[in-house]
Amino acid sequence: MISKETLFALSLFPYLGFLWFITRSQQMPKLALYGFYGTLVFVGVTIPAGIYAKVRYGEALANIDWLHGSAEVFLTLTNILIVLGFSQAVIEKKRQASK
Repeated sequence: MISKETLFALSLFPYLGFLWFITRSQQMPKLALYGFYGTLVFVGVTIPAGIYAKVRYGEALANIDWLHGSAEVFLTLTNILIVLGFSQAVIEKKRQASK
């Protein structure tokens, strides 16, 4: 049986591949691309935060409100970048189509 931690670590490889392909394609709206990279940074920040929560409080990250909330705010910001990036791309596409 694969642990959730192992599965989480293994899931980084397909995500890194996704980032590599969308960066290389140069088709992704820049703001959305920054959001997708921000998601990777979120993961990089969440891992030490989870370790800190376990060592300092003896609890999972999800049980330490101030720490978990801070991480979730960062994830929310990355999601906003993704949505704004695609929204701008759709608006620009419609503008070009109406010319």
